[in-house]
Amino acid sequence: MSYYFSKTIDDSFDDAVEKITAALADEGFGVLTEIDVAATLKKKLGVDFRPYRILGACNPGFAHQALLAEDKIGAMLPCNIVVQETPQGEIEVAAIDPIASMSAVNNPGLGDIAVEVQEKLKGIIAAL
Repeated sequence: MSYYFSKTIDDSFDDAVEKITAALADEGFGVLTEIDVAATLKKKLGVDFRPYRILGACNPGFAHQALLAEDKIGAMLPCNIVVQETPQGEIEVAAIDPIASMSAVNNPGLGDIAVEVQEKLKGIIAAL
C-alpha cells in the first residue's frame, strides 16, 4: 500500500502552492503550517535544495471527530501536502494517504474518518 498519492501539474512552483492552498480551502481545509524545506536547509546546513514545500492541512471537523475517537491521534495531524520541483524539473503535488497512516492505529472508529479525508484529498489532487 502506498502512503501517498500525487499528481504532476503544469504550473510554476509558486502557482502550484497557491492552487493547492485554494483547493484545500474550498474543501474546508486550512493550511496551519508551511515549511519551506529549501530555505530551511540553506539556513541550517548551508546546502542548496530544489523548491520543496510541506503544507500542514487540517479540516477542523474531521480533526475533531478523529480526536474524539482517539485522543493521541494529534501526533499524526495535520495531513501533509508536499509541493516539489522534481529533479526532472516538473512540479509534483503529493498528499499523505490518511488510510495508510491511520492503519497504524488500532481503532476502528478512525476508519470512516480516514476514508472521508482520503476521498477529499484525492479529489483535490485530481482536480489540479
